[in-house]
Amino acid sequence: MICVQFYARYREALGLEAERLEWRAAFARVDDLRQYLLARGDAWEVLGEQNLMCARNQELCSLDEPLVDGDEVAFFPTVTGG
Repeated sequence: MICVQFYARYREALGLEAERLEWRAAFARVDDLRQYLLARGDAWEVLGEQNLMCARNQELCSLDEPLVDGDEVAFFPTVTGG
């Protein structure tokens, strides 16, 4: 099982805070999971943004980060402040 969490405007765009997905061998990397979600189309296209940030098990990571069954993945937009 993979727990996927969505934050800030991604959560708003998707109308979803979190989702649990059955583990698939195709989810080898965070980007594989993201591509799976992007294929849903419509609102999910927000996850195709170039500046998307992600975390695996509550630690920032790149889209190339490997995944294993039981991981938690979070997607969130870049944060700016001043």
